[in-house]
Amino acid sequence: MHLFTPNHVSLIAACYPSSSALASSSPEYRPNAQELSKLTYYAANRPGKINKLGGELEKRVKAGCHKAQYGNVRARASLLITLSVLRALAVECRRDISLLSPALVACLKVTLDSLSSDLEVVARAASVFTAWCTFTDGHVIEADSHLARDYLAVLRRFAQLSTADVKSVDHELRNRTRLVGLAALTGAVNSEALYCSSNQYKPQASIISRALLFHVMNAELSVLDECAEAIKSNATSIYLAEFRSRPVIERRAASIHAHVDGESGPSSSDVLNTSLRALQHMVQHSNGAQMGLLMQATFESLGDLKVWEKLDQCRWLAQKACEWAQYQYRYAVPTRLVEQLLLIQDSSICTAQHRALATMVPTVFTSPVPLVNLSTSDIISNLITLVLRRVSIDPQDALLPSLVECISSLGTHIYYSDQIQDLASELVSRLVTVEMQGVTGRDKERGDCRRSQAIRCLLAGLLGLMRAADGSQVVSDDKNIPQITPSSSVPQNNDPSQRPPSHLSRRTRVSGEVWHETLSLLCDGDYSVRNDYAHTLVDYLRKEIPKRGDTTDENGVRRSRPLVEGSPTHQANSIGILLYGDSATRSLHATHAYLFILATTSSLGISFNSTPSPAYSTSGDIPSIGVTAPTPQNESGPVNGHSADPHGSSPARKSPGLLARTRKISNAQRLLESVPEKVSAAASASLSDYALILYVLSAIHEEVPTRGLLVGLPMLMALHETTEVEDGTNEASKQRMKVIHELLARVWLVLGRVWECTELVDLAEKALLTMKAAPTLPSLPEFIPGVLRPAQTEVRFPPIEAEGAVEPWSNVNAEEALAMLVSSKSVQEATGLDRQGLLRRCSAKWTVDMALRDSADRPNNHRMMEGGSPLLKLSPALMAIENLSLQSLTRSVRGVGVTDLRDALEGRAGASNPALVRRPSVSTLECSPSLDLRSSPLGLTRSRSRPKKRAVTSSAGEVRDVLNRLGIGKQNGSSLLKASFQSPI
Repeated sequence: MHLFTPNHVSLIAACYPSSSALASSSPEYRPNAQELSKLTYYAANRPGKINKLGGELEKRVKAGCHKAQYGNVRARASLLITLSVLRALAVECRRDISLLSPALVACLKVTLDSLSSDLEVVARAASVFTAWCTFTDGHVIEADSHLARDYLAVLRRFAQLSTADVKSVDHELRNRTRLVGLAALTGAVNSEALYCSSNQYKPQASIISRALLFHVMNAELSVLDECAEAIKSNATSIYLAEFRSRPVIERRAASIHAHVDGESGPSSSDVLNTSLRALQHMVQHSNGAQMGLLMQATFESLGDLKVWEKLDQCRWLAQKACEWAQYQYRYAVPTRLVEQLLLIQDSSICTAQHRALATMVPTVFTSPVPLVNLSTSDIISNLITLVLRRVSIDPQDALLPSLVECISSLGTHIYYSDQIQDLASELVSRLVTVEMQGVTGRDKERGDCRRSQAIRCLLAGLLGLMRAADGSQVVSDDKNIPQITPSSSVPQNNDPSQRPPSHLSRRTRVSGEVWHETLSLLCDGDYSVRNDYAHTLVDYLRKEIPKRGDTTDENGVRRSRPLVEGSPTHQANSIGILLYGDSATRSLHATHAYLFILATTSSLGISFNSTPSPAYSTSGDIPSIGVTAPTPQNESGPVNGHSADPHGSSPARKSPGLLARTRKISNAQRLLESVPEKVSAAASASLSDYALILYVLSAIHEEVPTRGLLVGLPMLMALHETTEVEDGTNEASKQRMKVIHELLARVWLVLGRVWECTELVDLAEKALLTMKAAPTLPSLPEFIPGVLRPAQTEVRFPPIEAEGAVEPWSNVNAEEALAMLVSSKSVQEATGLDRQGLLRRCSAKWTVDMALRDSADRPNNHRMMEGGSPLLKLSPALMAIENLSLQSLTRSVRGVGVTDLRDALEGRAGASNPALVRRPSVSTLECSPSLDLRSSPLGLTRSRSRPKKRAVTSSAGEVRDVLNRLGIGKQNGSSLLKASFQSPI
């Protein structure tokens, strides 16, 4: 050694064996232990010399790599010893590792660039890299651009080694090479260098994730499950799981070896196991922002690897990503999946990436892994936008069924009671906009097709959303869907014991106010839309519509509980719902109106050229159908953003655009004007449409029998009147009337079975037996809820071959059927009305205009309180109940004050409660046919239950009684009046 050689150079040189002993230092290639300890002691106590030590070692590495490339054995041995010295310095100088980092990473870069095929050298370099990753805090990478560049280059080299395909028949050699690369990447995954900087996270994650996903995506699904279970049950080390939380001084760096004598070579499962562990640690250590970057890097890696076609592995990966992520950051997985779909939404064809992403989203939502901080409103809005965009590109796009499944699966995660109603409101809002405005696209000639397909997609998603919220599984072999047969078009599966079990849920049901916006789809111009909506409506009626007051008795027949049972409060509430109506009742009014239009009108669909009628208000959520509101908007409209509904408060739904609302109101006016007085051959409804009408009416009377009875019977009578035409009617009109008669007969049959009216059942069955020739109502195909199925085609009326081809038959006499039904004891008990009252209500004149007006009226809670307690307005029905005191129901609990004294002096104290002296209530037996008792220009004049009498002046006894109650009357035998407050003594 030269006399003037620097001390740090001398210390480094002393660590190497003599030149003659270098070649024989194999297989360990270790530096002299005593001299190495001197070097590390020197570096640890003199941090200022670390830079010089690193520079000297870097020179030796470059020289050794240059010579070793040409087969110099001594140079290779010297290089291995130099790498051992570097690792020792990194471990002992852990507190000052940032000073050694530039030289150490540069040495690794040179080594891997020169000798990447030498497995022993690479393993020694990986050991050095792991030691550095263990002790660095990562901030030095952000500060030094050259170091960051070298660090990423080293990561790429190790990533290449982890996926290397060694050209050798020895699979053990390939697996060893991959394990060495994966070991180094594991060190990076467990290092602060990956997580300390957001700017440096994305490039590192892209490199690491691609190498790890290479093994995951190329493995069989069963092997993945086995390895994941093994990782879950057998952790490698508690220390490794917690090392990031330990102080640097306490950390230990792993040592990597290419091969250990006596051990068999690694298998492919070992490689996969290592990859999964590294991927799991990477996901577990990432925060919310980093999870988003990691998901983006994952998408890029899957594209580079061209493995989007492997749907099973993609779904498995999405589910495990949610499971491994920290609880509060799991939302990033589905959010990024949907955002990635939006980024590629403009593609003209459905690619493998589209299909994979669309299958990963429902996998995440339907998995048992809980999600928090998930913005369901943003996700469903993005999914709806994506559906409309794909429809605008191609109405038959192969991605649409998967997107519908994504929307449906969102209902499996409920975080607050009104969530499903809010999501349904968003869907309905977009549905109304599409219904009125259509969907723009490249091909203008296919506008109607795009509009219909978009509506059908949103309907399927809406139904799937509600089904998923109740825990119902959407399966293709659903046996519980009622079928309509030619012999009997009534759904056969009416026994509640045969129906799927109902899932109790604390979520808020989708209110009738929200659903009301969609009812016009019953009269859409496209049969496929009408068919899908009718099935969706029936499902809503059976599982979603509020059924307050409707129960199921021991025989399985749905009906309201008789008014003679239950508490007075329950009786009053039941009557209030039946007479004044809630959101469900108003929806039933609109449903019957649109069904009547569908059965009779000759003009279905939307007319975009029509102008709104000035009789309609475009500021409200529901058209007023040409009727001025009888109460101010602040009384009958929404209060504080919530509609006043006796059923319960529900959030105000989102209003569609002004243009869509204007067109919707105008179209309602056009449909109203097109309703004929009598049925003719010009009607647009097909045989399938009448089967759908029967399907909907049957569901109404089975699920909400009491409301369906009071709302629907007048409509059935009006529909029967439209078929009473002269004898000179053409054969086509006779054919249509015959179908309507069959429809009515089957509805009467349903009513007879629901209310257990055997006479009505016999009457309907006898009439149906007399029907001989076609046409008859066709059967409806199987409907799978929440699944976008192909568009259905309608069954039209067969052509008339000759005069007299339509044979007459003995249809059900509507008046006779109505008389049987109102005479039923069960009907009278459920409604609280006698036979005359029922007959008067059900046989009253019914028009579409009146039904739509009743559906548009939204009474608030204050309307029933006008002039007294709501119980008083229902007094005629309640007074028929035995031992029920009207005064006890309306007794006030407030104290007596000056107002009572004034009323007594003025002669208005004729009852024990001030509410009893207001104007008389309206009799429920003598009111107009409409369920809404408010004044209406088209309504009948209301009659009073008793004539109005002139107020009688009160007697002196009444005044004295009030004075005594006020404490200022005669007390303790004294006739002197005393003041309310005692004077001070």
